[in-house]
Amino acid sequence: LLAASDTNRSGNSNNDGWKVLTLDNGVEISKRRSGSLHTFRSRWVLRSVSPQQFITVANAIDAAKQWDSDLVEARYIKEIEDNLSIIRLRFGDNSKPLFRNREFIVYERRQTMEDGTVVVAVASLPKEIAAGLHPKQNNSIRGLLLQSGWVVEKLEDNSCAVTYVVQVCIILKY
Repeated sequence: LLAASDTNRSGNSNNDGWKVLTLDNGVEISKRRSGSLHTFRSRWVLRSVSPQQFITVANAIDAAKQWDSDLVEARYIKEIEDNLSIIRLRFGDNSKPLFRNREFIVYERRQTMEDGTVVVAVASLPKEIAAGLHPKQNNSIRGLLLQSGWVVEKLEDNSCAVTYVVQVCIILKY
């Protein structure tokens, strides 16, 4: 996640493998291919929003359905530590094709670095552990989230640079 968020790079660097798909309203969306998998990244700067303010809103899973219309259910399954949680995300029949009728059992780890950068890493639990914590629903496909997360870098004037990275494996059975 930290490598994908390197804000010292600008535009489409030839040596990092990221291909800019669009740059609109200050939001850059890029894609990088690694083998048969695709990783997507979005980056933007939020003025007058601190890293902690952004993370508070971005990680409010109870309210996530308000800003993600494909999400049917998001709930905490278990709090392991202050900075580590297990979460269930479920997408319904009317979701976009890549997420249609899928559920993800993920861990979420949150960390604040010495320079004020906030990192939130999310990935699927191994299927055996996920099944033990929350049995798969009959009508859902258990999805595999390889990596996802936020890197929110503190900037001057109480602003922040936000990078979101996601790599999902869409397979029939996990």
